[in-house]
Amino acid sequence: MYENIKKLYQLMQKCNLCPKKCGVNRLKGEIGACKTAKEFKVASINLHYGEEPPISGKSGSGTIFFTNCNLSCVFCQNYPISQLGNGNFITTEELANKMIALQNKGANNINLVTPTHVYPMIAETLFIAKQKGLKIPILSNCGGYEQKEVLELMEPFIDIYMPDMKYSSDEMAKKYSKIDNYVANNRIAIKEMYRQKGTLKFNDNDMATKGILIRHLVLPNNIAGSKNTFEFVANEISTDTYMSVMAQYHTANISHTIEQLNRKVSSEEYDKAVEDFEKSGLYNGWIQEL
Repeated sequence: MYENIKKLYQLMQKCNLCPKKCGVNRLKGEIGACKTAKEFKVASINLHYGEEPPISGKSGSGTIFFTNCNLSCVFCQNYPISQLGNGNFITTEELANKMIALQNKGANNINLVTPTHVYPMIAETLFIAKQKGLKIPILSNCGGYEQKEVLELMEPFIDIYMPDMKYSSDEMAKKYSKIDNYVANNRIAIKEMYRQKGTLKFNDNDMATKGILIRHLVLPNNIAGSKNTFEFVANEISTDTYMSVMAQYHTANISHTIEQLNRKVSSEEYDKAVEDFEKSGLYNGWIQEL
C-alpha cells in the first residue's frame, strides 16, 4: 500500500492523475485543471440515505464530498462544490478520524464522492484509517473520467466502484463537460474497474461489499447516448453488470441557458432509455421513477 501511495503522489509532480494530464506540479502548490494543488477540501461528511439500496441501506452511506472536480459539467447538480470551490481544507489525519466516526455511526461504507483529482491524499487517508480500525467497504463514486494507471494503483484501497457513464459521444462530452476523449477513457476505466472487482457482490444484509455499479443519467434530446452505453456494457463488460438508470436530471449550474438542456427529461425519452436498457440484455440494477 505504501508504495502505491508514493507512486500516486509522484504522478502529481507533473500531474497525470486524470486524462486531462495538465502537467502542473501540484506538490509544489501549482493549481491543476481541477483547481486543486496538494491541499484539498471537503464540502460535507455525513450519512446519506438516498443512494441505491445496497449502498445506503437502512443505516446510510458514509458520504464524503470532495471539493472541485476534473470535469466541468454545465448541468452539474453539485456545482457549488465541484466548480465554485465550496468546502473546507482538511488533513489526511483529520479525514481518517472522520471516517472512523462514520463507521462508529453505523455507515455501511465510506462513499468517496468526486475522488479522482485527490486519489493520492485519499489513499494516504485510507492507509491511516485502516490502522485506526476502519473495516467497512470503500466506494469510489466518480465521474468515470479516469486514468487506468491510477486505477491500478488504487486497487488495494477501493472495494466498490460506482462510476458514471455520462456520454457515448466525445462531441457531447466536449460540449457539455468540457473534456476531450471521454468515451475511450471512460470505457477503458470501466473495463479496469470490472477487472479489479467484478460483478457487484452482497453480504447477508443485501449490502454491497465489492464490485462495480455503473450509473447513467438520462439527458434530454438523447445527449447521453443511452442506447450505445447500454450496448457497450452488455457486450464488452457483462450482461450481469449492475446499472443504475437515473431520471433525476434537472436544470442546474448554467444548463437553464442551454436550449438542448433547459428542461427535464420527457416521459417518452425516459421510457425509450429504459426500453433500450432492457433490449441490450442487461437485467441487474435499478430503474429510477421519472
